[in-house]
Amino acid sequence: MDATKKRPRGPEVGLGQAKRLCQLDGRKRLEFIAEGLPLILQSAQSFWQAAEQLQTHGREATVLEGLAKEEAAKILILIDAVRCPPKLLASKLGRIVGWFYDHLARLIYAEAVSWKPMHLAQLREYVDEQRRGHYLEGHAGEYIMPNWTVYQRESQLYVDVEAYQDDVLNWSAPRDPAQGRRSFGPHMPPALRVAAAMEQVGMFTPKGLEAVSQVWGSLEYIDKENHHDGEKLTEQMLTRLHAEALMLDTAQQEHVSCLYRDWQIPMYNLDFSLISVTLEELEAAQEREYWSMVGDPR
Repeated sequence: MDATKKRPRGPEVGLGQAKRLCQLDGRKRLEFIAEGLPLILQSAQSFWQAAEQLQTHGREATVLEGLAKEEAAKILILIDAVRCPPKLLASKLGRIVGWFYDHLARLIYAEAVSWKPMHLAQLREYVDEQRRGHYLEGHAGEYIMPNWTVYQRESQLYVDVEAYQDDVLNWSAPRDPAQGRRSFGPHMPPALRVAAAMEQVGMFTPKGLEAVSQVWGSLEYIDKENHHDGEKLTEQMLTRLHAEALMLDTAQQEHVSCLYRDWQIPMYNLDFSLISVTLEELEAAQEREYWSMVGDPR
């Protein structure tokens, strides 16, 4: 038997099967997503509620808060798949579903809720900055650091071996970012707050998602589309959700206001993969930073 011949793939069973959403027709896909959204929200909320109980265990509370953010980000990612115009969905859905499993994509989605870009083009710049593999830190950019979003997550979760520019190996112990003291109260992660508001206004049902799809799918966010466009689409969506009696009895004005204020514009046309930055590029940036500090004699 040829040793180089590839073995046939095993059956696609178990976890990690969200990619098969691409194989469902539009209506079945909306129904399936509607079934899962409340489950994801419950998972995010339970992580957050557990974090609130650990005020004297800062590192552990931060880890649970991070898991709550990532679960909430899954909701935002799936809703962006629903917001994607039907003409683009066939080419975009596979990549969007990939973000569902990607830690960096989920963390950027969670953070992006707090950003206030003028339009999609500026939001793309913000995202691109967050997905750089390395960056310079320090007063004069003297330190080369890994992607902070991923590093922060991993360094709080695990003991690991790390190295700096001097190539000396060190043990990295999980950090306590709050030195054992945390103040929760009203500080729910914004991504979780937005996800909870979505459920309250009736978006987590097949009819609710159909309304989201038809309203938001009427405009593709390519470049200069902005929050003003989004406000109009949000108003149309909320009007329809109310008219179709899809809003929950527990929905309040604060949930509506949250969507107007904090729901980020669609990001289905952005890229969330890690940008590789070479050592040569970083060293050149360090040199530019140095001469900008001391004054270039040339």
